[in-house]
Amino acid sequence: MTTLSQRAPSSEFRLLAVPLVLFLLVFLGFPAVVNLVYSVSEVSFETLRRPEITGFSNFAAVWNDQAFWQASWFSFRFGLLTALLECALGLFLAIFLSPLIEKRSWLMAILMLPLMVAPALVGLMYRLVLHEFVGPVPYYLWTWFGASFSFLGPGSAFWTLVVVETLQWTPFAFLLFYMAYQAIPKEIVEASAMDGARYRHRLWYIELPLMAPTIVVALLIRFIDGFRVFDNVYVLTGSGPGGSTASLSIYIYEAFFKQGAIGKAVAASVILFVVSFAVLYGLNALAARRKGAR
Repeated sequence: MTTLSQRAPSSEFRLLAVPLVLFLLVFLGFPAVVNLVYSVSEVSFETLRRPEITGFSNFAAVWNDQAFWQASWFSFRFGLLTALLECALGLFLAIFLSPLIEKRSWLMAILMLPLMVAPALVGLMYRLVLHEFVGPVPYYLWTWFGASFSFLGPGSAFWTLVVVETLQWTPFAFLLFYMAYQAIPKEIVEASAMDGARYRHRLWYIELPLMAPTIVVALLIRFIDGFRVFDNVYVLTGSGPGGSTASLSIYIYEAFFKQGAIGKAVAASVILFVVSFAVLYGLNALAARRKGAR
């Protein structure tokens, strides 16, 4: 028979969950409902308080807009490529600089410096440095090698943005991997070394598998952040020539503020939310299935 002392924790947990539920309803629930209404309405800045519901025409306009698919393809490529590069470099630095950082811990502060700069400021800095006519980097390339290269031109802007994003956010992946690497039990590594395992074997069969959950989480976080990139891309190149560097965030921003197509912008954000939720739900279900299989 269930006693009163067994039922009490359940009521306490519900009471403790009330602030969280209220927070979600006020700060997430209300804006979500408003956005759903705007996504199926004809609305402008003058009619924000009285939108006219017109059905799914906004979603059709977004779905048939070539710029939307171009921005989606840019965001996917940019997010995937930067996530892979950042995690690869971060993992390399975490493993091979670990002995040095253990002896000189102040090096960690230097490696974390790029994270302390706002992305918009980073974009502005590189825009000045790489400017084709006044930037010091193109100037010295021309002076020393006689080479004229446009870092922000149509053919190279994407790769310039990838390099800038990678340079700024690799320290984030490095920090995660360094902490995971330090958390590996020393007894396991020492035992494998005493059994005659070489360094590359210990790295591949012991250390990396123990770090695998952190690697997956870092890849997912950096992909999401790269997929929704806005600030440094907007400052560096904007939407680029012919919209070649327009991410989904920039597409939504321009539709909302420059075109005044509020319903279309909100519809695009709803599509982005639904797709993101579906991907995250699928990954979570896959992880749960693998965990159950074990």
